Parts: sequence; C-alpha cells; structure tokens
Amino acid sequence: MTARECLKLYFGYDSFREGQSALVSDILSGKDILGIMPTGAGKSVCYQVPAIIMSGVTLVVSPLISLMKDQVGSLISMGIPAAYLNSTLDEATMRETLKKAKLGGYKLLYLAPERLFLKDFSAFAASAPISLLAVDEAHCVSQWGHDFRPSYAQIPRFIEGLKKRPVVAAFTATATAAVRDDIIKMLGLFDPTVMTTGFDRENLRFEVQRPKNKFAALTEFLADKRDLSGIVYCTTRNTVEQVTQRLNQHGFNALRYHAGLTDDERRINQDDFLHDRVRLLVATNAFGMGIDKPNVSFVVHYSMPGNIENYYQEAGRAGRDGKPASCILLYNEKDVNTNIWLAQRAHESPSEEIHDPKINRMLKKRDKQRLRDMMEYCVTSDCLRGYILRYFGENPPGYCGNCGNCKTGTVNISIVDAVKRLFGR
Repeated sequence: MTARECLKLYFGYDSFREGQSALVSDILSGKDILGIMPTGAGKSVCYQVPAIIMSGVTLVVSPLISLMKDQVGSLISMGIPAAYLNSTLDEATMRETLKKAKLGGYKLLYLAPERLFLKDFSAFAASAPISLLAVDEAHCVSQWGHDFRPSYAQIPRFIEGLKKRPVVAAFTATATAAVRDDIIKMLGLFDPTVMTTGFDRENLRFEVQRPKNKFAALTEFLADKRDLSGIVYCTTRNTVEQVTQRLNQHGFNALRYHAGLTDDERRINQDDFLHDRVRLLVATNAFGMGIDKPNVSFVVHYSMPGNIENYYQEAGRAGRDGKPASCILLYNEKDVNTNIWLAQRAHESPSEEIHDPKINRMLKKRDKQRLRDMMEYCVTSDCLRGYILRYFGENPPGYCGNCGNCKTGTVNISIVDAVKRLFGR
C-alpha cells in the first residue's frame, strides 16, 4: 500500500497537505524527521500513515491524556488498531493492553514519557518490534520551550536501550529557532529532515481590544454569532465559572471546561461541544490539545495568556476548515498581574519533575521574557500577524490587511511600568 492509498483508504483524503507528503516519505525511507507545523496543519497524519504501512508497532510519546483518548478513539473508528497507556487505566487494563501489544495487536500505542521506564513497559519494549517512535509536543524536551518537561530528556536513553533503533519523528506546533535546535540535539535525531510549513494562517483575523468592560465587549462580539461555534479562553478556573454563569444569564448557551471539574462533566461538555449540541465553550487551557474540531469560527481570549506560544496554539483552534475565523484578545493590565501571580506560584511550587534550583531559576527568567513579549503584542501598533510571525523567525511584510491594527490602526501605549512589575521587579 502506498502512502497516498493509505491516506485515501483510512482518512478519506485525496492528497496530503503542505509538508505532509515529504515527511511521510522520509519516515518510510527510515529517516529521522522534525516537523514544525502550526495547529491544524495535520501533524498526526505524518506519523499515523507510516505507522499503518510499516511493520511492527509505532510508539507515540505524548504528555496529553486528552490527545491520547481522542486520537485512539478516532483511529479505532477508522479500523486502525490502536491503544493508549496512561494514568486513567487500572493495572489490569494496562497489563492486558501490553499483552495484546506484544502479540502484535496494535499499530499505534500512545503513552506518556514517564511510562517508558516502568517495569512492565520496559519488558515489553525489550522484545517488541518498534518501527517508529513519534514524539508529539517535542518542544517539551527543551528548557527554552514553553512547556519544558524533564521526563522528555529521558527519551534518548530509552532509544539507546532498544535492541534496534527505530525511526524517530518529532513534532511540535510552535518552536523558535533555539527550541528547534534543542529538540534535534536533546532527542539525538540523526541528520533529520526539518520541515517548517510556515506559521501563517491567512484565514485567521487577529485583533486586540482594550475594553473598560470585558464582559460587555464579549457579549457584543457574540451577539450575532449564536449559530457559530467558538471558544472563550480564560486564565483561571474562577474566571471560567463566572463568565459561563453570566453568559447563560444573558441568554447564551455556554458550557464550562477546566481541570477542577469531574472527569464525567469534562467528557460530556467536550462531546457536546465537539458534536455541536452546544456552540459555545468557556475554558482554561486544559481544553484543546489534540482536539480537531474544524468548524470553530472564533476564539476569544478573555484574559491574556502568559506567552505567545500558548496564545497562538489556542487561537489556532479557530478556522481549521479554512474558512475566515476571528481571534480576539481582550486585554487590560489586570491580566499582567494575574500572569505574574500564576508564574510566581508555579516557581514557588515547581513541577515534581524539576528538582534542580538552577533549572527553576532559568525557567523563571524565560517566563519573564515570554510574558513581556506577550504584553508587547497586546499593546503594539504594528501588524499583529507580523508580530507573531517574526516571533517564530519568519519575515512577514509590515502590513497584512487582515488584523485589527492593519484594518483600523491603534495607538501605542507605554508598557514600561508593567514590565517593571514582572515577578516583583
């Protein structure tokens, strides 16, 4: 079966998107690759098609439980045997999954990096015919990435312990040049093909508003969009609760999504949104990773995110069908204070993975600079699309004609005082 035949048979597409064909071809020829492809560009197809064609099993390393569940469910619905191993499964189910995998029962097996060295999985990997190791969210391996996870740094040690080295394919949606180079070095990629498909999403219209009353601005924006599907992102769970309640009181049918809800409520609300039973979802950044909903017509950030990477990834969940979509950010200085508080809290109680004080200090310095970049985006009078693309190393024109600044013009304001307050300085 050729790659194109596989794409048509299982995924229903007649042709690959930009960059996909070359990456699939290189993987099938045994070459390591790094795919830097924005949200909605189809990264998963780049390793799923080779996984179906190649003999043996493909391991997909991902930190995202929601992505594992959604992608495995989708693959099974297409007739592709797949499974996942994560903390939502009991021990008996995990043992049964590994037993079936050892017998060749799956083409793709998803797992978190922390599971690579667990006893049962190590025993499986020692004898399993692993043809491909796909590393999703590969920026997590870099200390300069926006979601550094030390467990990702153990992936090369896992590869070295295998009897036969598999092809290694790394993917991320957002990576600066420094993060890209770090991924190649840290994962030990052998002379990889590096494919950057370009970060520009021409159908997305970016706008930053600075309203005195955020909720009034939100309801005004939503007034003529009741039949459209959209996401409202908030920084904190409390804000999600407040905004959801007020929207419903004002006649909008909105659901909530954040990590403080029960698993059942999150699952039900996510399914209702994905299947258009409810059009509006108010969420923290706990929602969205691995979710492929093509008809999201708008993404509103009710609060400023802490960095450009997160913002662009979340905003990029709009317009996956290629139709025009709006990405609105409602900004005020309270957002800065909230992000400073969240950052300080994170560094006072660092991840259980991060034990090194030097790393924690470096991450604090990194986050400070990223927050400053995000703030500058919110107050710049330059082209918003251009600002984002330059951040990721591209050279866009100074005028895009399809952002709030290019359409209306804005007045730049000073951010010196706000910057001085970063992390208490």
